[in-house]
Amino acid sequence: MLVAHTPLPPPNFFGQGGCALAIGNFDGVHGGHAVLLEQLVQLANLQQLPAVVLTFEPHPLALLKPELAPIPLTTLNRKIELLAARGIAGVWAYPTTPDFLNLSAADFFQRLVVEQLAARVLVEGPNFYFGKDRFGDVRLLGQLCAAANIELCVVPPQAVAGELISSTVVRNLLSRGDVAAARRLLTAPYQISGQVTLGAQRGTGLGFPTANLTRIATLIPAAGVYAGLAKIGPQTLAAAIHIGPNPTFGETRPKFEVHVLDWSGNLYDQELTVTFLCQLRGVRTFANVTELRQQLQVDIARTREAAATELRG
Repeated sequence: MLVAHTPLPPPNFFGQGGCALAIGNFDGVHGGHAVLLEQLVQLANLQQLPAVVLTFEPHPLALLKPELAPIPLTTLNRKIELLAARGIAGVWAYPTTPDFLNLSAADFFQRLVVEQLAARVLVEGPNFYFGKDRFGDVRLLGQLCAAANIELCVVPPQAVAGELISSTVVRNLLSRGDVAAARRLLTAPYQISGQVTLGAQRGTGLGFPTANLTRIATLIPAAGVYAGLAKIGPQTLAAAIHIGPNPTFGETRPKFEVHVLDWSGNLYDQELTVTFLCQLRGVRTFANVTELRQQLQVDIARTREAAATELRG
């Protein structure tokens, strides 16, 4: 996988003979993206070209209308990982700047698609817009591609149960805590990474030590208790995840806590990646510590069961 995260990748970075190209944010890399990427890879292979994705970092709305910018589903590194898993050979993460956002649709096409990437094939969805004020649409793109002798393939949107798959739909599901439904729309289970910092250490006193995750750059699912996985070095272990406050102890500040099953090492100051499998329950207030401890034992047993099914494949 070749990755460029500069305004201008080196000459011929993605192939001297040009490339097959898809442009978009690809946030979450969901099932709709997967169909488009599959078409891109097929056309790339037919013409013996590298399949390349041009994406933007950060999302353009983060500059244009920060209050409307969606919380990302994936970090750039995770997005690249998911794109590579779909057969993408190269990713150009273009740094979003005011100058870039002021490019006209024609300049956007000429500078990036024609001159910089020498695209010979372009694959997009029907709702693709480009250039200043989103002036360029698929109709204009078709005209520009025809004039530049670039093959254009427009892939129809994908739906599940009559609802179009989109990053917005995935965000809504995660915001309700339905990580299992979100997974059905994504190409991989939802993942979050953060830095382990020192917490209140109540979990240790209860016999269930937790890693307190902070500096999370992506969307955090709704408050609740989840079964998941944690990756520690080469190991992938079952993990019970608690998101939200601890009302039993009178806390109102939300936290992100991970109890890694069968692990006793020190994780402080390390980056920890967790994968969500399913929601077990909501956040509850327990009458006493004994009742809480009993519920945690149930949560861990259910987490172990869900993780075992996942790890068996």
